[in-house]
Amino acid sequence: MGKSIVFTVTTDLNHDQRMTRIAGSLARAGYQVTLVGRRLPRSSKLEGRPYKQHRITCHFHKGPFFYLEYNLRLMLWLFRNRFDVYGAVDADTALAAIFAAVWQRKPLVYDAHELFSEMPEVVNRPMVKNCWAFMEKLAFRRATLAYTVSASLVSYFHAKYRRPVHLVRNMPQRQATYALPDNPPYFIYQGALNEGRALETVLQAMVQVPARFIICGDGPLLPQLKALARQLGLEDKVMFKGNVPPAELVKITAAAWAGIMLLKPQGLSYYYSLANKFFDYVQAGIPQVCVPFPEYQQLNAQHEVALLAQAEVEEVRNALLTLLQDSETYHRLQQNCLRAREAWCWEMEEQQLVALYARIT
Repeated sequence: MGKSIVFTVTTDLNHDQRMTRIAGSLARAGYQVTLVGRRLPRSSKLEGRPYKQHRITCHFHKGPFFYLEYNLRLMLWLFRNRFDVYGAVDADTALAAIFAAVWQRKPLVYDAHELFSEMPEVVNRPMVKNCWAFMEKLAFRRATLAYTVSASLVSYFHAKYRRPVHLVRNMPQRQATYALPDNPPYFIYQGALNEGRALETVLQAMVQVPARFIICGDGPLLPQLKALARQLGLEDKVMFKGNVPPAELVKITAAAWAGIMLLKPQGLSYYYSLANKFFDYVQAGIPQVCVPFPEYQQLNAQHEVALLAQAEVEEVRNALLTLLQDSETYHRLQQNCLRAREAWCWEMEEQQLVALYARIT
């Protein structure tokens, strides 16, 4: 029987696609995997997975009291349930995982999805930024194994902490087919509705774009985005679908005309990012409008799958109109997606993941 591994996250387990893939791959490789997340007020029943799942319920749902409460509850749960390897996913669960790993004298793995001290929400708040920077430093110093999601972040963390940091990118499972775009066409955004995602810019650009815009996701900006859509008279063109089950999201994405992958330059976390939605659009066989940050520029140079545009209304509008009206450009990008998805898939990336965990003694 393989080693037991626990992963700790603050997300709703049904919608954390990266952790679903990681936990599933390691379970299939023979490890006994448990994924621990939180129960949100609107959480649906846990979906069946090839690994164990546990949810923690908190009274607080955001802010410092949430993070403190969650880590305390998580720490108590970890002290009652022993594992061979403790996997902290991001700085917001690192405190509990570090304490448990040290207490049990077991290896700690740190999976950095984000550069927490450079998130848009905290980059201009010195006390909060310093707190996350301290937790990140502690996690990297304690970890037996550390990995992250982009080559830019690998270089950043390696230079800062002078230790090996590996790369496991956010890639979806390979898709064998693709759907014809829906009619009338729509653009799609999938992901959290957080500060810095440039969704306000896209809404303003959509005023002069003859297409629909479907937003799949939830987050603190939802009320403001709905209000802006009403203010711009976009009620008939913009649809907010909330959190969508992964299987349904794949279908909605495949029927879209193109995807939206935009960010504002608010902190290094976004600048060095490599979001899973970039690869989700490629696997669906649809082009995208994408921000020209380093990782996306490099990948687009390998396979031109996107029109690169800064998060400015005019640039975004022009890119959207080009995809709608220039059939030659659209067809070229679409065919490049179908070629790129053969290499940019989880079936290739999980080999690196399993090899990394095989080194832990």
